[in-house]
Amino acid sequence: MGRRGILAAGAAAATLGLMVFATRSRSVPVPPPLDPPEGPLNVFHLGHSLVGPDMPHMLAQLAPEGHKYNSQLGSGTSLRAHWEPGEEILDFAAANHLPAYRDAKEAIGSGEYNAVVLTEMVELRDAIKYFDAAKYLGEWGDLARDTSPDTRIFLYETWHWIDDPQGWLNRIDADLEALWTGKLLSRDSRRNPDHPVYLIPGGQAMAAVVRAGARGEVEGIAKPADLFGRAPDGSKDPIHFNDLGAYVVALAHYAVLYQRSPFGLPHRLTRADGSPAVTFSPEAAARVQQIVWDTVRALPRTGLTAAEAAG
Repeated sequence: MGRRGILAAGAAAATLGLMVFATRSRSVPVPPPLDPPEGPLNVFHLGHSLVGPDMPHMLAQLAPEGHKYNSQLGSGTSLRAHWEPGEEILDFAAANHLPAYRDAKEAIGSGEYNAVVLTEMVELRDAIKYFDAAKYLGEWGDLARDTSPDTRIFLYETWHWIDDPQGWLNRIDADLEALWTGKLLSRDSRRNPDHPVYLIPGGQAMAAVVRAGARGEVEGIAKPADLFGRAPDGSKDPIHFNDLGAYVVALAHYAVLYQRSPFGLPHRLTRADGSPAVTFSPEAAARVQQIVWDTVRALPRTGLTAAEAAG
């Protein structure tokens, strides 16, 4: 096959791929756009160690003055375990401290929160198959909806182990449509087309920053491990973010919750214990902020309108 034939075949394959993608995309309901909130938010975070104490604290430093939050966390905790009173929440006492902690059902059922952010366990395939992830996303979502029609509900997309046999970046790419959207959010949107769960693409943002870093665009980032911490024995932690990773995820939360670009936000922040967080350089932080915004506005599940996405 000559060069012209190769190009023609490639174009045909690309067209077919776009057609398949478009067909799949049409099968997943797109939620109505969100207006940016008029003031600071009161946010409830439900999840596990990929939320952690530091990321919500960083988000509060990025957000408008008056932003508040509470949380209920565990270690590797599923939405089902948070919901069912007979199931253990691993490391509950160690993960939850005042003033951040508040009982999840009492909090979400109070109607006091503008936004509820739900986080499913890792491995997501197991959560869907064995822990009824779609059902319990619906349970928590319905609790928020039934209490307050104005509460916005979000699903925080996370990631898998960086040593995943299929590849960390590959899993993030493949799981977005197959699992996060196809198995969880699409079902919710069909049940609640006027009050769906929106997506906070934490995993997508992390992957985009890693890819940009590998191209030399983000100082200090060349591989996934550069966004992850250290285990107690000093080895590289394969799942939990470090301060730089927490900052990326906090930016993604800000962009979706506030429906605004994070460009120009501060990058010198503190951890939940008040100690200074490790930071990007000013130049790297600015590039990361733009990468996160580009990632968020490319996904319709984040609630951005066409005008905002183009901005």
